[in-house]
Amino acid sequence: MIADARKVALQAWLGSRLDQPDLTLGEIHPLSGGSIQENWKLTCRLGGKDRSFVLRKDAAATIASSRTRAEEFAILQVAHAAGICTPEPIGFCHDPAVLGAPFAVMGLVEGVGLGPRVAKDLSLGGDREQLAERLGRELALVHGIRPPQEALAFLEQPDPHPALAAIRGLRAKLDALNAARPSLEWGLRWAERHAPEPLPPVLVHGDFRTGNYMVDSEGLTAILDWEFSGWGDPLSDLGWFCAACWRFGQTEKEAGGIAPRAAFYRGYEAQIGRPIDDAAVRYWEVVAHLRWAVIALEQAYRHISGAEPSLELALTGRLVPDLERAVLRATTPDCWRA
Repeated sequence: MIADARKVALQAWLGSRLDQPDLTLGEIHPLSGGSIQENWKLTCRLGGKDRSFVLRKDAAATIASSRTRAEEFAILQVAHAAGICTPEPIGFCHDPAVLGAPFAVMGLVEGVGLGPRVAKDLSLGGDREQLAERLGRELALVHGIRPPQEALAFLEQPDPHPALAAIRGLRAKLDALNAARPSLEWGLRWAERHAPEPLPPVLVHGDFRTGNYMVDSEGLTAILDWEFSGWGDPLSDLGWFCAACWRFGQTEKEAGGIAPRAAFYRGYEAQIGRPIDDAAVRYWEVVAHLRWAVIALEQAYRHISGAEPSLELALTGRLVPDLERAVLRATTPDCWRA
């Protein structure tokens, strides 16, 4: 809960940001979701009307690959300006005197974002093939943002071979965790040997999947969680979205557990005006399982280290064997298949 003195400071900051000195900050409630960030709903009265916002700040512990809240907010601003379906960026506060840590505020978007529910509750999202097509078009708009971008000058220079860079990064993280995982090492070596030719760098969302967008009964309402964005190969986002680990049990619906892969591809291809290299997307699906396995190990370490005791983080680490099996199934040499 936010202390009264902090609430007064937050009200003053938000009123100044919106040029609404008479703004009154009412209820503040934590929102579910977000294991890397804390999210709070702010209910305000301004201009004689009620309006709600979301405040986003770091959780007690984070992971090294997550961007700062300031960087994430800058990416959100660029995406919103490009016409991508995102919450409205309101402002970023660098002053720790307000809440004790930097934070971002954005407009509240109504809808459901919980991945398992979105995948399984057919009353959400409207027509599922149309939803998948819309998500494909939105992702293509994200990939229409290309370097250089003055507002994104903090992003690392694009690597000439992002697949090999990703593999190096995952190996380094395994080493840092002192994690002996032979199946992951096998998968990393396979990915190293089978890396496709890279495409020109674009802005990749980095975590584009069911669970990081919101829907209502009609369809898409917002794309969320830009903390892993950066310059990279666009097909890495497609592979992440289609990876089996993000289908939440709806394994036959290859597009994020919501629709056939073809519907997602159709929306993306219609926006970019050329066909997708399906083989390269499926390569990136293997990398997606490797990446999620390493992230799951990092999340578990947050619990094991004592930095953030959490049953959710501990259980995330239990996902790793299933991810290893997915990697082995996808990389088994043909001569070994039954």
